Amino acid sequence: MSGKWITTNYPGIIFEDSEVGRLKKQIWDASEAEIDNILKEYEVPSPSELGKAGSYIQNTPRAKCIEKRRKNDLVFLPVGCTENHGIHANSGLDTFMVTQIVEAVRRYTAKQGREVNIALPPLNYGGHPYHHMGMPGTAIIPAETVQEMVIYTMLGLWNDGYRKIIVINNHGQLWMLESALHEFMKRFQLPGIFQVLDWHRAVREFFVPVDRPDSLETTFVHADESETSVALLMFKEMIDMSVVQDAWGESFLSGGHFDTSVDPWRRPHRWSEGEGHFAIERVATPEGVVGTPSKATARKAKRPIAAILKYLTLVADEILDKFPAGTVPPVEKVTLRTAKEMEPYLKEPLSEGWKSVYELPKIGPFTKG
Repeated sequence: MSGKWITTNYPGIIFEDSEVGRLKKQIWDASEAEIDNILKEYEVPSPSELGKAGSYIQNTPRAKCIEKRRKNDLVFLPVGCTENHGIHANSGLDTFMVTQIVEAVRRYTAKQGREVNIALPPLNYGGHPYHHMGMPGTAIIPAETVQEMVIYTMLGLWNDGYRKIIVINNHGQLWMLESALHEFMKRFQLPGIFQVLDWHRAVREFFVPVDRPDSLETTFVHADESETSVALLMFKEMIDMSVVQDAWGESFLSGGHFDTSVDPWRRPHRWSEGEGHFAIERVATPEGVVGTPSKATARKAKRPIAAILKYLTLVADEILDKFPAGTVPPVEKVTLRTAKEMEPYLKEPLSEGWKSVYELPKIGPFTKG
C-alpha cells in the first residue's frame, strides 16, 4: 500500500485506498475457489428471472412490493438494447447481461432480509453511437426518446415510493442516460439518491488482460471475448460458439488517442468522444464483432462478475445505511424546494395526507408544459 493507492503486480492496475478500492482488491486477490464461492452466494448462473414471479416490481403482487419497499426503497433500473452482437450471439445480449446481474443482487439481498427492488428494463431498444448506423439486428432509438423514457420512468418510480434509483447501463448510450438523470433533476427537483452506472466500467480493472489462468486475453470492446465470456457464464444457451467469427475494426489514426469500452488505458478520449477517425461498423466489421469472441470462456467472466455483484451490494448497503427506507437526503440541501413544501409528497403513497408527485408545482427555467 502506498499513500492513497493500493498497488498490484501490474503497474496499470491500482485501487484507491477506500472501501470501494479495498473491496476490489479483495476480489483481485481472491483464489478461483473463493470467486466460485461468491458466485454461489449470488446463485450465478441462474435462469433469467424476467418472467419469474416475485423478481421484478412488475411481476410481483402489489402487496408484496409494498412490503419489500418498506424495508428497502432502493430500485435498480437496468437498461440494455437490441444490437447485432455477432452471428454467434443474441441481439438482446446487453439486456440479458444487465438483468441477470441485478437479479443476482436481488437474490443475495433477499437472504439479508432487505431485498433490493428491480424494475423491468425501460429500454430494450436503446440509443446508439453513430457508427452503428445501418447494421442489421441493431435498432437505433433517438436520444431524446431514450432520455424521456428514462426521465418519466424515474418519476413514476419516485411517485411509488422508490426514492433511491440506480440506473445500470450495459450499452454504449451512457451520455444519454447521464443527460436524462440531470434533466430529471432540473425538471422536477426531487430529493433522493439517483445514479447512472456503466457496470462494466465500474469494475474495469477486471477486464484488463493479466498473467493468470482465469484472465481475459483482450480488453472489453464489443461482442468480443469479454461480452461473450459473460454470456457463456450467465446464459450460455443463447450463444452458439460453433459459428463464432472474430473481427477487428479499421482506424485511420494511430493508437493511443481513444480508449476502449471500459476506459482501461487512461487515454485522452473515451471511445464515444469522436467519429470519422475509424470506419463505421457496417463497412469495417459487418460480422457485428470487434475483437476475438472465439477466445471466450465462462471461466474468464467469473472474476469481473463477482466484482460487480459485490460492488452493487456495497452500493445498496451504503445508501440504505445512510438513508434507511422512507428517508431521503435533506430536501433543502439537494433541491431548491422547502422541506415543508415536500412533506406531503414524501409520505408513503396513498397514506393519509400523501400527495402525488404529479401534483407538485413546477419551479425553475427547465420545466416543460
